[in-house]
Amino acid sequence: MENFELKPQLVFDYFSQINQVPRPSKHEDKIIAFLQEFAKKNNLDCKTDAAGNVLISKPATKGMESKPTIVLQSHMDMVCEKTSDCSIDFDNDPIETYIDGEWMRAKGTTLGADDGIGCAIQMALLTDNTIEHGPIECLFTVDEETGLTGAFELKPGFFTGKYLLNLDSEDEGEIFVGCAGGANTEITLSLCFEQLKKSYFPLRISIDNLRGGHSGGDIHDHRANAIKILSRFIYKEMNKYDVKLIDFQGGNLHNAIPRQAEAIIAVPFDKKEDVRIDFNIFASEIESEYPDEKDVIFFLESSLGHEQCIEQNQAEKIVNALVAVYNGVYEMSVTIPGLVETSTNLASAHFEEGKLKIVTSQRSSIGSQREAMSATVASVFKLIGANVLTGDGYPGWKPNLDSKILKVAIETYKQLFGKEPKVKAIHAGLECGLFSEKYPGLDMISFGPTLRGVHSPDEALLIPTVEMVWKHILAIISQI
Repeated sequence: MENFELKPQLVFDYFSQINQVPRPSKHEDKIIAFLQEFAKKNNLDCKTDAAGNVLISKPATKGMESKPTIVLQSHMDMVCEKTSDCSIDFDNDPIETYIDGEWMRAKGTTLGADDGIGCAIQMALLTDNTIEHGPIECLFTVDEETGLTGAFELKPGFFTGKYLLNLDSEDEGEIFVGCAGGANTEITLSLCFEQLKKSYFPLRISIDNLRGGHSGGDIHDHRANAIKILSRFIYKEMNKYDVKLIDFQGGNLHNAIPRQAEAIIAVPFDKKEDVRIDFNIFASEIESEYPDEKDVIFFLESSLGHEQCIEQNQAEKIVNALVAVYNGVYEMSVTIPGLVETSTNLASAHFEEGKLKIVTSQRSSIGSQREAMSATVASVFKLIGANVLTGDGYPGWKPNLDSKILKVAIETYKQLFGKEPKVKAIHAGLECGLFSEKYPGLDMISFGPTLRGVHSPDEALLIPTVEMVWKHILAIISQI
């Protein structure tokens, strides 16, 4: 398959530059400095708030001064996930991209198109002097992926426009006018240890290379959760043999479906081969349950040198809780066909510093349902004596189908491409919900080029859709 031409070239040039700059969530200093230098080099007004959000403004072209100011917005941070054999240092190394037919991908890591491609579109708009436009404000927010910090800390009056184009959606041809609200529920439990008898043989078991993905956008797609699967196997073996639990590590980010988990267990010497056989059978069962998880890796090996294990009663409670806690889609919307209404994601579970630390995230387009889902998760872990804290979370974004900018976006899309765009709400969280609280009356839509596999090393950008979104933005700016 031939590689697609990168158009608009200016957008992809900026995306390449962005991917040279490390920008993990909560570590955006380098990308903030990059944007500030970009504004200075191009003689554009730039300001940065206390949170690190950057606003770069471009005045209207001559004769367009009476046009309303339009705000374009994307987030500068990225989810940093990698394959187990990738040695990248996300704090210092660039993202290495390559072209695979009509898709752009990264070598062993997330691509950073969520939301680096939105940032690149904004930068291109700010520097392309062939475009006629009214006043433009480009807002680049920090820490969208791990807490919506930039949007939370944005102060009223930082930007002035009454129309906002959020460039953080993942399906070209779909215009989003609403999103779910969400919150994290975090669990902590102090671990109790006992001596591991020398008659037990330690084994390390792992599940790796699942599809993973976005815990909002992909939660409905029958993707396996590595923590849930590994817990199932340990539960099964605990009910057959005298299994000891030594360690458990799984998952990474609160908004990613965990792709990998591993545990160290210990079994009586005369049962180690039985456990190995059970694990092979279990792997076959999981492959049958999840036929789309084509590249999953099941691994079992000896793990010598352990002197302690978790006290048995507590170990059984932990495994029971991990098996029992709900994960995945809970309810579908009754008002918007095909939309997930409520879900929960068991995102990470780690033994560290003598504690079990678990992070889960709940989402819903109905606030009371999100609270109920958080309570469902919390109650499971309270039953085993854990400390549970559900954060304040972030609000949803209520759809406004009478939006003026939505009507312009629909009409311009039909003029450009000869078909109707789909107007939808999304189960993932968007910063628009917080913007609507800070800026009452702000008229917003969200759209963007097609992305797949976001929040995982499978992330890919459909190249031709970038030019389509670019043309659509220009049309909206010219007609609003």
